[in-house]
Amino acid sequence: MKKPVQGKMQTWADKKQTGPTHPGTNTVNEQTEGGRILPALERHSAPAPIDLAAAMPSQHTPIEWRACATSHEPAVSDRLAVLPQYLMPKRALTVAAGRIASAHAGALTTALIRRFVARYGVNMAEAANPDPASYASFNDFFTRPLRDGARPLADADLICPVDGAISQFGAVQQDQIFQAKEHNYSTTALVGGDAALAARFQNGHFATLYLSPRDYHRIHMPCDGTLQRMVHVPGDLFSVNPTTARGVPGLFARNERVVCVFEGALGPFVLVLVGATIVGSMATVWHGLVNPPRPGVPRQWDYTDQSITLRQGEEMGRFLLGSTVVMLFPQGPLQFNPAWAAARPIRLGEAMAMQQSRTA
Repeated sequence: MKKPVQGKMQTWADKKQTGPTHPGTNTVNEQTEGGRILPALERHSAPAPIDLAAAMPSQHTPIEWRACATSHEPAVSDRLAVLPQYLMPKRALTVAAGRIASAHAGALTTALIRRFVARYGVNMAEAANPDPASYASFNDFFTRPLRDGARPLADADLICPVDGAISQFGAVQQDQIFQAKEHNYSTTALVGGDAALAARFQNGHFATLYLSPRDYHRIHMPCDGTLQRMVHVPGDLFSVNPTTARGVPGLFARNERVVCVFEGALGPFVLVLVGATIVGSMATVWHGLVNPPRPGVPRQWDYTDQSITLRQGEEMGRFLLGSTVVMLFPQGPLQFNPAWAAARPIRLGEAMAMQQSRTA
């Protein structure tokens, strides 16, 4: 078992201004044993009764993104719809769900997985191991690898890094990212307050991709990249479904998130893994489990004195009970796939964008 890469960890106050694997290969290297993640959480017994299959809102589907794209409901309706989320104990629910998801409960675990598969229509034929009874924990099932050849990689400068649905994508307007009708947020807020980093994406490009419960929940590299640093930004744990995106200002910049900064052929780029209600943890292949712990203050790891390069299509991280990925790219002649549109379902490996010089 590999040891985690030890970046230089800093708190925010201390902050200073190799071939692709097939999708699903288990390369998360911290706190793993026999391909399993989160033994630290497994030390906790699972409280009852919480049904993860029922606890995840039914809005967590690509179909709801289509409704979002065509909905003309007044903004006040969305604000009222999300009001209960301001009152509910989101962190306590998330901690409880994480404990249940990591529990090894034999037949109860298998029953939970089977119910989840049926409720969300999970395509187990794509999994490297299609047998629900073979997974020791719900987390093992949720982060399941794909079978060989399930996601071929397109010939494109940037490929789609996940399965899911498109929330929004396009140009960054100065420093503003479009979230939903009447809602923008700043690149500075998204990356945790680092104005110098955010300035590198002034008038650049962004893509926000949503992973529903039925989707494959590992995140892969859109292009080759050399890791520079990683920041864990504490925050809220609102749901990231379309209604919440319309009703909660700055949603993706206020939820807990992990900001991963890379340098690539097109310049700097950022992948932001955004947490949500019931999302127990996020992990990266170079660090392992990032959260928990949740100390309540930003944490940063610096990797500039190391050479950690991930190739296009390689796994870079994963969600345990999944959420949203936001990507930032610098200003330049980048053209998104003309078939892309808000609410469109997407698959890992499909073409996301090309330099216009290649499309001319």
